[in-house]
Formats: sequence, structure tokens, C-alpha cells
Amino acid sequence: MSPEIVSKAVKAYFKTLRAMDQEGWVATFAEDAVSYDPVGAPPTQGHDKLREFFQSVTGAFKEVSLTEDEVFIAGNGAAVKWTGKGISKQGRKVRFEGIDVFQVDETGKIVTLHAFWNPAEMVAQL
Repeated sequence: MSPEIVSKAVKAYFKTLRAMDQEGWVATFAEDAVSYDPVGAPPTQGHDKLREFFQSVTGAFKEVSLTEDEVFIAGNGAAVKWTGKGISKQGRKVRFEGIDVFQVDETGKIVTLHAFWNPAEMVAQL
């Protein structure tokens, strides 16, 4: 698989998240994709569950974004160190960090996502 396919999928994931574009974000995933976000939590599988997850994460924010600090592509996957920032609906600013590990299929859709971060750090700032 070409690195360009993986790169395009990763860029689309972060771009749609920054735009808080739920349907665009869900469309970056394969229909039966599995997300472990965060790793250790029960997995989220399929577009309907991914929509629910997106709403649960973005629902507390006026603005939220993840910015790719470093992207490492190998084979059909990528590891991305990112920084998250947001403003809650109450006006509180938050900052958090993590690493996402993606596996992408031949069509450029994300099939698995493993997100390494601590949501409790973000929630404590809200």
C-alpha cells in the first residue's frame, strides 16, 4: 500500500475532527471499523457507534481540535502524536495529548484505531 493512501486517511480524520464534522469524520472509517478510544475502554465498532462516540466526545465543547504533531507511516498504518485543545460550552480551555495508531485498508478507510490518551486529564479541566 502506498504511504499516500495512509497519509490521506490520517489527514482526513484530523481535518474532519477539527471541523467538528461528524459525518465527514465517520466517513473516514470503514463500515465495520473498530476504535479503541481510549485503549482499555470497550471498543466502538461500526458507523452508528462511531457517531455516538463522536457526539459524546464533542458534546461538551464549543470548539475542539486535535493537531498532528508528528506522523509516522509504515506499511498500511500510521502512528500520530497529537495535541488536543478545546473550549468547553462553559468557556473553559482544555489541553491534552495522545498518540493514535491507525490501520488503513486498500480503499483508504480506517479499519482500526488505537488511541493512547487519558480522558480523565481532559475531563478534570472541564
